Amino acid sequence: METLGLKLIVTPVLIGAATLVGRRWGQAVGGWLVGLPLTSGPVAFFLALEHGSSFGAGAAIGSLQGLAAEASFCVGYAWCAPRAGWPVCFLGGSLAFAIGGLVMQALALPTTVLVAVVVGALMLALRLLPQFAGAPVSVTPPRWDLPARMVTATALVLALTSAAQWLGPERSGLLSTFPLFGSVLAVFAHRALGTPAALNALRGLLLGLFSFAAFFVALDATIERFGVGPGFSTAIVAALAVQTASLLLARGSLRRI
Repeated sequence: METLGLKLIVTPVLIGAATLVGRRWGQAVGGWLVGLPLTSGPVAFFLALEHGSSFGAGAAIGSLQGLAAEASFCVGYAWCAPRAGWPVCFLGGSLAFAIGGLVMQALALPTTVLVAVVVGALMLALRLLPQFAGAPVSVTPPRWDLPARMVTATALVLALTSAAQWLGPERSGLLSTFPLFGSVLAVFAHRALGTPAALNALRGLLLGLFSFAAFFVALDATIERFGVGPGFSTAIVAALAVQTASLLLARGSLRRI
């Protein structure tokens, strides 16, 4: 019951805060912000609380595998965007995510190799995104947008943590990386503002995913040795440090896109 209360409070608060902050600085910064593990982080935390630190470490590995799949989603969506509307693009991105996730789980790479592959996949995805010239555009989201994101995120966390015993730690971690909020940003931007805005959100998401990688690398390295609390504390510090560094390094790029 205690963990259920945390799920019902922590998840919507995180997503609501991220959405409101992201709206202030546009599509690219919004995508960069949701690159943080706002869904998979809480999922891994609740899995570790309910099933132990070893289960949490397995979820961390699954989440790292899912990062390559998430990069595949961004490329799949982006390459469909100049040619089709958002439903086709979302389907294309989702298929790319599924293929990427299946490949990564089949490979079952050692952690050090997995980290190198994930970082390489993110860098390659950034290079593969179509180039464009577009200026940021401001739009007022519908009233249902924020509540829908909060409800959807909470439902996903509840569903994954409830099915975790059946799915196992790595599949739970991988599925939690589906870019729910990144895809919401991209679809809304695509539908309301067109292809350049959708690519803005996806490029920002990819830049933000480096902090996602740092979070789960740190979590995998510490949770079994030091416990759930210290492990997640270390992971949060690592993610925020990398997120800050990525903002400083890519500040000009984010401003342009």
